[in-house]
Amino acid sequence: MSKKTFSNSGISAAGREAHKHFKTTEAEKVLTDNEKAQETFHKNRERLKSERLARDAAKAKGK
Repeated sequence: MSKKTFSNSGISAAGREAHKHFKTTEAEKVLTDNEKAQETFHKNRERLKSERLARDAAKAKGK
């Protein structure tokens, strides 16, 4: 392994703390994007389901 792996990387304690916070924020952003995508998917699925049920009801009524 390289020496850099075992040595101090030159980042101060404040820098490491800031990195932890930025890393946490990025993970939350990804999770938020995923939640938005899931919500959009479920809304679209429910919309399509209601349209299908309405078509089926109209078709059954016409027979």
